[in-house]
Amino acid sequence: MAAWGLDAFWGLPEHPRTPYYRTFETVVDDAAHLYEFVVPMVPPSWNEPERVAEYVEQLGRGVVPTAAAVSTLDLCRPALDLHSTDYHGHWGLTHFLLDGHHKLAAAASAGAPVQLLSLLALGESLAEPADHRRLATLRSQPSLPRGTRQAG
Repeated sequence: MAAWGLDAFWGLPEHPRTPYYRTFETVVDDAAHLYEFVVPMVPPSWNEPERVAEYVEQLGRGVVPTAAAVSTLDLCRPALDLHSTDYHGHWGLTHFLLDGHHKLAAAASAGAPVQLLSLLALGESLAEPADHRRLATLRSQPSLPRGTRQAG
């Protein structure tokens, strides 16, 4: 809401029209933030509850499962400055989940970590090679509490 406001026609916030997990957020610099998302390739409602429960139990024992995804990095900025409180550039690191749908659902419900093997698509994004090279450093920074913004 702070960045994109309400849709002029519907009067509602922007909606991706797909379920997703928010996993990480950090500052890139004074003018941009990095936001990380995991997008399942099937709706979470299709997950088998028994399988999710098995992973919740494993997570409770300290097991950290691995999921796999193909990812893109897109850099964008709100098109208009409508006196927004969040007119930062948005680095969107989006992981499209290929395997591990039950694991992610379990980790989300248990508040536990999961490893993600990510294959970053370098040529199919709205980012430059220099931006891709910065990801490892940015991703090693502490995550901001969700919804934290710094004036830019």
